[in-house]
Amino acid sequence: MARGRGPMTLLILGGTGEARELAKALGDQGEHVVSSLAGRVARPKLPDGEVRVGGFGGPEGLARWLTENDVDAVIDATHPFAERIGANAAEAARSTDIPLLRLARPGWTEQPGDTWRWADDLGHAARLLPALGERVFLTSGRQGLDAFAGLELWFLIRCVDPPEVPLPRRHELLLDRGPYTVEKERALMERHDVRVLVTKDSGGAMTAAKLTAARDLGLPVVVVRRPRRPETASVTTVQDALTWIGAATKGSPA
Repeated sequence: MARGRGPMTLLILGGTGEARELAKALGDQGEHVVSSLAGRVARPKLPDGEVRVGGFGGPEGLARWLTENDVDAVIDATHPFAERIGANAAEAARSTDIPLLRLARPGWTEQPGDTWRWADDLGHAARLLPALGERVFLTSGRQGLDAFAGLELWFLIRCVDPPEVPLPRRHELLLDRGPYTVEKERALMERHDVRVLVTKDSGGAMTAAKLTAARDLGLPVVVVRRPRRPETASVTTVQDALTWIGAATKGSPA
């Protein structure tokens, strides 16, 4: 992709903190940025610049939108578990020959003192729980919670918006949004007598405090692995994304 006159048009997929930071940085550089949000969160934190909400209609619809809007490059900065849009973006980029970059924060790493059990998906996580504890702190988001509905354990379920799927019979629902502190996470777990924590490997600092709190309390943690994403150019920081975009404008994406 060689840069012509005027600002580039860049599509950023996702409402992550990294996506918002990238949108601001590119906007400050004078580029035309469109951020696309899935619309699954009722009150999302909006990025700078133009924002669209909702799907594109699969990879074909996304490819058509990219072409019609003369997009110069796509940055997939979606949540690590947003695998469908990631696959759609890869297919649309291939069919239109538009450069695609994956911006994904690193996953969490087990630290000394941690007791982690890795699960391949939420169903696997649910199968691990009966042997680990009777009182579960479930922090995997509102998608897929029905995987735990049949368990006769007690759950403290925390998510941003109310779930729309069947929930376990014994549960308390906590609607909240990070960032969180270690002190408050530890106090929450102690207050509810939590015995095991369940989380997705989302990475990042905003929700990592629960892992430190669980370590301090000696609690086991079930960590759901990230799904496989299509092979594409990938970076882990906003600065590296800016560098890649700068190279792409000269016709040589990194």
